[in-house]
Amino acid sequence: MRNIPVNLGGYKLRVVEEPAIKTDQEGRVLTAYGSDDPLYTIAVFAKPVATEDGYRGKGEELKITLSTDPGQIEEGELVEMIAPTVSHWERDGRSGLTWKAQGVKTTR
Repeated sequence: MRNIPVNLGGYKLRVVEEPAIKTDQEGRVLTAYGSDDPLYTIAVFAKPVATEDGYRGKGEELKITLSTDPGQIEEGELVEMIAPTVSHWERDGRSGLTWKAQGVKTTR
């Protein structure tokens, strides 16, 4: 399955790696399908919001591909993803999840 919508409302997302233009292994800029618009990547640490009894589960770092220019987002800022999706991939005996979003905004 590809591009499954994801609800990240129960998580705080803190930027751990500022947005950058996405490139391939040869250094070529990757673009959105069917356009010349560059893709961007951002790394966030996703930490569950505390429950009523104060429990906060473990978090995880996510690297997310953005289809629009994120503008000025700095390390340490709390953000919210716009229309996040996830896709499963498998290749050469390995597998994982690919995270994407249309954009990102700060939650100041």
